[in-house]
Amino acid sequence: MNPSPKTLIEQNPMTGVQYATIFICFLMNIFDGMDVMVISYSAPAIAKSWGISPKELGAVFSAGLFGMTLGTLFLAPLADKIGRKTIILISGAIMGVFMYLTAYATDVTDLVIYRFISGLGIGSMLASTSTLASEYTPLKTRNFWISTVVAGYPVGAVLSGLVAAKVIPSEGWQTMFKIAGVASALSVPLVLLFLSESIDFYLNAQPKNALQKLNIILQKLNIDPIETLPVLIAKKAGLPVGELLKTEYKKPTIQLWLALFTSFAALYFLTLWIPKMTSDLGLPQNLAIYAGTLFNVGAFFGIITQGYFSNRYGLKKTIGVILILTAVLMASFGLFLGSDYAILIAFTGMGFGIQGGFVGLYAVSARMYPAEFRTTGVGWAMGAGRFGAIIGPYLAGYLIQSGVSISINFIVFAVFSLLAGLITMKISSKQIY
Repeated sequence: MNPSPKTLIEQNPMTGVQYATIFICFLMNIFDGMDVMVISYSAPAIAKSWGISPKELGAVFSAGLFGMTLGTLFLAPLADKIGRKTIILISGAIMGVFMYLTAYATDVTDLVIYRFISGLGIGSMLASTSTLASEYTPLKTRNFWISTVVAGYPVGAVLSGLVAAKVIPSEGWQTMFKIAGVASALSVPLVLLFLSESIDFYLNAQPKNALQKLNIILQKLNIDPIETLPVLIAKKAGLPVGELLKTEYKKPTIQLWLALFTSFAALYFLTLWIPKMTSDLGLPQNLAIYAGTLFNVGAFFGIITQGYFSNRYGLKKTIGVILILTAVLMASFGLFLGSDYAILIAFTGMGFGIQGGFVGLYAVSARMYPAEFRTTGVGWAMGAGRFGAIIGPYLAGYLIQSGVSISINFIVFAVFSLLAGLITMKISSKQIY
């Protein structure tokens, strides 16, 4: 019997198609990071212009994150039925249209609605791109490539921060949303032209003309075409998510969800509130934006570093150690107050740690589940985690408005990072080491 296409991907050298897939997924995550962070960079200007409270701003942040949650829970899993590429296209279109419309918001209600709908596309994009990257890369280097793809997120955050620091003070926050919307919309033709559909999708879902489309991809991968598709095993009726909580998947799934919930809460507290908090500490508007930018510069290097060490020492150990050390740094934030440069250095280190550790959980989820419901598994894991992302920014807004100091806020969310690290080390999946 000839080896399966998946076996040959494991054995053969990487090809141009695989590198192109990784690059397009990386690029889509750049737009994803840009679209998430533009509201954070714009927050001080919006709050000043409209006179809205930290609690109202927290509601705007959480609206986008709630949309991202529903996107990962209900939109991303559709990729197992209609294809990874199709969902990435839909996500890019949603992001582009509603990011642009946000520029025309006139009150908090408008912002909440537009951020919620944009979040649907953002949430499904991250789950779909990491899944597709995992399916096109060999097992021995998969952790690194998934981390590289997700590293597009902080790259987008950094680039949008650099633009925001110039554009917002001179042209207003609305212009930033127009730029983000146009950039996201331009990604759609790139996906159409250069992104390949998932091999696993053609093998397991077997849509119309699946064999013909699959063989076109296999030829580009220097793999001989196959004559027939594998026989599908009948599945019991019911939602695919039910598979996540059966037999061997139940315990590691719950552990993964808890690790993502706590890490998401810490991550989005930092991601969305850094520019506003640093502005409250007295930094000028452009330096407050640069604080968020440096956070994401640290994130990029943290993600790449995590990918390298995970391949050498294992995912669980690497992620756990990084998140625990990040908790220590967050709890010590009060020691950095009094020096603008010390604050910026601290935020860079936090970005390195929280994003580096958090992104490793994408690799955990992508490796934990079989291809038949991999996007469902990743999507629901990210969705469960995003409930932490919803709670984190809103909780921070409530604490800040209640008069809780910034230092205490950091200690509160350091506990979330600590729990994320400890839980990750205990994930009991046989597929993860």
